[in-house]
Parts: sequence; structure tokens; C-alpha cells
Amino acid sequence: MSRKVLADYNGYDYKKIFWEDADREYEDAADRMAIRKLLPEKMGEFADLCGGYGRLADEYLSRAKHATLFDYSKTELEQAQEKYHGKLSTVAGDIYEMPFSDGNFDAVMMIRATHHFEHLDRAMREIHRILKTDGVAVVEVANKKTLPKKIRYILRRSKVNPYSLEPQKIDGYNIINYHPKYVEKVFKEAGFKIDKVLSVSNFRSGKLKKMFGTKRLIRMENRAQGGLLAKMRFAPSIYYRLIKI
Repeated sequence: MSRKVLADYNGYDYKKIFWEDADREYEDAADRMAIRKLLPEKMGEFADLCGGYGRLADEYLSRAKHATLFDYSKTELEQAQEKYHGKLSTVAGDIYEMPFSDGNFDAVMMIRATHHFEHLDRAMREIHRILKTDGVAVVEVANKKTLPKKIRYILRRSKVNPYSLEPQKIDGYNIINYHPKYVEKVFKEAGFKIDKVLSVSNFRSGKLKKMFGTKRLIRMENRAQGGLLAKMRFAPSIYYRLIKI
């Protein structure tokens, strides 16, 4: 495995700390909505790349003939094994050098992971390699040009320019945000066609949760993911369905 890891979750209980102990029901529901819309209904060999402890496995196990959960963290993979008891294979490794043969998978997904990559282009070339021709990749990226970030920049409350194309590493965090035009260029150069785009977690805000309630926001989210907001690349999470060409 590569030693250059932005976020090493070995020994860290990501499942409990980030998801179970925090108010993220809305974010989890938003991710699931997008996955249901973008993943093929029927898949042969499928891989959940950087899938952690298998938070989203329920969304693809019934669709795939065989599913593989791939992650750098052995801690999270052990949690997945405890929960799913052989319903999916688990493999530990480096996203830049995955231990899979060329054209091994019919479809893959990678959710809430690209913001930890210093070399997104390398990761996308590797994903292209392990997919079959015409295979599907569902990839989520952290959006650099959200409306709040634009407002903070215009009001000079932030020096980060959301309109510039270069990736933005957030100070104090091992997180990188991307301009949609940048990632879309990376996808195309890696050999992918962009088939569909969704705007996801459009209402990710503690204030909005208090104002409207989580259940209402989830209903609003389902309607908001496509259409105009997707064209605007509006939300903090942008989901892409890519086709290997």
C-alpha cells in the first residue's frame, strides 16, 4: 500500500463517530437516493471503492451478482465482515494500485472518497483500468463552488476563490474540494464519458435541519437532485455516472 495517505481510518471508528453519533440522517438518505438513481439495476461483478464499513451496501447487494468492498482501512473492512457475514468480499489496498485485473468489473461506485485524494487523475485512470468497456462508474466529488462558498468569497470572508479551477485543500483538514470543470476534465482525460449528473445534499445545513426538520428536507432533496440544480452543479456533493469508453 502507498504510504502517502491523506486520511488513514485504520484504528478510527468512522462508523460510530462520523455517522452514528452525529446528526447525519439527511446526508445518508441523500447519498442513498442518488445511488438508486445512478447504479444499474442489474450488475455482474461490482465494487464499492473506498466503501469503508459498507454503509451503503444495502443499496447494491440486491443488484449485483457479486460485490466487492475495497478500502484502505482494515478496521472498517472488519466491521463490514461482522455485519454482512460473507454477503460481499472485502479487499484492502491502495486506490492508486488496486489488486484487480484489467476489465474485472461491470460497475463500481466511489462515494465520499475523492476529497481524500491528492492525485484524482491517477485514481480515475486506475478505475478506468479495472472496468470493462462500457462499464459504469458512479463517483461523488466534494464541490468547491457551492453558493455559501461564493457568498463568503464575495463578502471577503474567505480567501478561497470558488471560481478558480485548481483543487482546494482545506487548511487543518485532510480534505480537498474540487471545481466541477476540473473533475469533469479529469474524467474525460481518464477515458470516461459523463452520462448523468446529480446535485446531492442540496440542503446540508444545521440551520435548515432545525427550520424544516430532517424528514421534510429528505423529501425536498429527492426532487432537487436532478434538473436545474444538477446543471448548476449546486450542492456540496456532485454525483456523476460515468461510462468507460
